[in-house]
Amino acid sequence: MGLYTSLVSNLAFPLHERLKRHDTVAIRRTMEEVQWWPAERLAAFQLQRLQALLQDVGQHVPYYRDIFTKIGFDPRSVQSTTDLQRLPLLTKTLIRANTDALKHTQAQGLARFNTGGSSGEPLIFFIGKQRISHDVAAKWRATRWWGVDIGDPEIVVWGSPIELGKQDRIKHWRDKLLRTQLLPAFEMSAPKLDQFIATIQAVKPRMLFGYPSALTHIARHAQARGVTMNDLGIKVAFVTSERLYDEQRATISQVFGCPVANGYGGRDAGFIAHECPAGGMHLTADDIVVEIVNEAGQVQPAGVPGEIVVTHLSTSEFPFIRYRTGDIGVLGSSPCACGRALPLLQDIQGRSTDFVVAADGTVMHGLSLIYILRDLQGVKAFKVVQESRALTRVLLVTDADFAPDSVSRIITGFRQRLGAEVAVQVDLVDNIPAEKSGKFRYIISHA
Repeated sequence: MGLYTSLVSNLAFPLHERLKRHDTVAIRRTMEEVQWWPAERLAAFQLQRLQALLQDVGQHVPYYRDIFTKIGFDPRSVQSTTDLQRLPLLTKTLIRANTDALKHTQAQGLARFNTGGSSGEPLIFFIGKQRISHDVAAKWRATRWWGVDIGDPEIVVWGSPIELGKQDRIKHWRDKLLRTQLLPAFEMSAPKLDQFIATIQAVKPRMLFGYPSALTHIARHAQARGVTMNDLGIKVAFVTSERLYDEQRATISQVFGCPVANGYGGRDAGFIAHECPAGGMHLTADDIVVEIVNEAGQVQPAGVPGEIVVTHLSTSEFPFIRYRTGDIGVLGSSPCACGRALPLLQDIQGRSTDFVVAADGTVMHGLSLIYILRDLQGVKAFKVVQESRALTRVLLVTDADFAPDSVSRIITGFRQRLGAEVAVQVDLVDNIPAEKSGKFRYIISHA
């Protein structure tokens, strides 16, 4: 670790977190100890945290106080994480219908978040400082597995308006201090890709972070241009938010000359799993209980695929207990060669996001259209099908809160992204069927 990185990791960033009243540093240190504990001790630690969470929400969260009373559930009787199976699953629909009742009566300073989610169902939820601290600490721990740290030069290829819409002076200087540079993943025309490549060459980052599809797109453009990128000293490329395909891993690794570390999670479900250098996809078991359930909601054993359901143990202020992610995965049963006791996610058969192509040929991340839809009142579900560069169809399931002028707002927003001459057809439908595979894709581009 260089001197500058050491100063940032050990002094500047801890001060930053303390000023925000986050316990990130202490939590990360605990996590770095816990990961090496024997499996039995780790399981006992997880159970202890689960018991504390359930007892707290049973007293102070109206939604769960009512649920526990209705089904006769006493959180003090919990003796195993399998006791979670006595509780109902939590869905996006239930969260939308009970948003206020899910808030802890003593919660303060909750931050509002929203997500389109892999299912295409917009979701508004809240996160407290404890949850934020734990998520940052979990990501920090996983980052350090790869021999890099906060303060090492980093290029982030991302597209969330939370990041792109808040480039104020304070964040600008914070990113400079942390040596983090953000490249917008939404707009990937050839000139933009040339700029991205030039920036990466100039910065010579120690790590990359972004969507696997976006990093692959940059890598392939570099290949097409005959630009060498594997001599920049990049130690690792972290990817998340989409399914990582083998060909993407191979392309990113080859072009940038570094291993690819897969991450799985979301703003709603938390930092669920991360890949270690030995290749194991480790669950953040000290923070999250993961269950795999079938269509009937029955928990499946290791090796059997099903929907990933998570209970985040640091969410008492707005609980995510037995939360259905909508993603399909398989739990592993063998320990990882790295020696960490954190259990493994053997496979993630989750969803991926397609790119869309503007009328002028500009390639954009599909999320650039999702963000136009997900904040609209009354939108229950959506699907975007780009039939061609000239025509994009939008399927919407709405309720009574959907405003009459929302259709024109969608058309205007899509044309701003895709081109003024593009035809945007908005269809209001009763439901949106899944694909033949049984999976739901919320962006499909034939362009």
